[in-house]
Amino acid sequence: MQRPVVVAGVGMINFTKPGDSASYDEMGALAAKIALDDAGVPYPSIDQVYAGFVYGDSTCGQAAAYRLGLSGVPVTNVNNNCSTGSTALFLARQAVEFGAAECALAIGFEQMVPGALGDVFSDRPPPMLRQSEMMKSLIGDGQEPPAARYFGGAGHEYAEKHGIRPETFAKVSVKARKHAAQNPFAIFQQELTLDEVLASPTIYGPLTRYQCCPPTCGAAAAVICSDTFAKRSDISRTVQIKSQVMTTDLPSTFDDRSMIKLVGYDMAKSAATQAYENSGIDPEDIDVVELHDCFSTNEVLAYEALGLTEEGTAERFIEDGNNTYGGKVVTNPSGGLLSKGHPLGATGLAQCTELVWHLRHQAGARQVEGAKTALQHNLGLGGACVVTIYQN
Repeated sequence: MQRPVVVAGVGMINFTKPGDSASYDEMGALAAKIALDDAGVPYPSIDQVYAGFVYGDSTCGQAAAYRLGLSGVPVTNVNNNCSTGSTALFLARQAVEFGAAECALAIGFEQMVPGALGDVFSDRPPPMLRQSEMMKSLIGDGQEPPAARYFGGAGHEYAEKHGIRPETFAKVSVKARKHAAQNPFAIFQQELTLDEVLASPTIYGPLTRYQCCPPTCGAAAAVICSDTFAKRSDISRTVQIKSQVMTTDLPSTFDDRSMIKLVGYDMAKSAATQAYENSGIDPEDIDVVELHDCFSTNEVLAYEALGLTEEGTAERFIEDGNNTYGGKVVTNPSGGLLSKGHPLGATGLAQCTELVWHLRHQAGARQVEGAKTALQHNLGLGGACVVTIYQN
């Protein structure tokens, strides 16, 4: 890090089903106001704004930011698929770290529609055409939702390679619901049994409906500033960003002809490895993790990509309870994308908010006891992966 960068304030609103939310600009502005109030920073003190969303027209970020005031501050709109929120955070951190700003605001929001994700434009090549063609060559064509085919296919490959049972993936969803039961911001707060997860309709491969994240509306935000700005402004409840790395696809994504690699395993592994090296922090030092569990299968892959357990040992990691309270590292105490919800543009900043609460010891009933070091993993196919390490 060029100079210390801290998270001075965070905020998010309750996630909801499509049709039950306010408009995207209202949601984004409300989350931003909560973060600004949390930091004790007035909007005119913000030097730059980075606004993340996936489904929306150009300058949606301005529509949300203008509800905070008309200060003339530059607003940059960000779209990086499911890693959009953490990409906005990455840019805000980068601006502060290298002196382009003393205090920046990252906002993420999404107003989604029901149903599976799909292409918006049909008159031009889709940006994931190369990934789509590779997926078809590996697992054939099908009518199932594309995202489920990607991550279900990766889960099937992992199960074939390491001999794990379908129940192992399903236990991830059981854990997610148990955690979300303590999170008032989550869209699904009712617990599920293993039998209920397995009995829900099959979507693709090992994935059943309860192992897939729902379309969600919501917003979250973070105020990022230099350590000197925080001290000068008497902001005391800060959390330091020790390291942050963003990666995109590597040659192995396509050359290795692996569904696991196609859904970003090597992007995540590379980002995590660099983040650990840059911070001097080891995986064993991590107390709490918010990782990208868009599907239960991806959480299993992420355990290994992030170095939380050795390759091929995720099943034992789960069976031993090392992914929850009382185990090695608490993963997705918020309930994760599976239960908290996945409003694409907001997800990365919601993960940031959850981890900051834990490091401040403000997470209520789901507090990870003694949490000092946290890791965030946010993945977008197409592709980008952001890994961030925080300390209190």
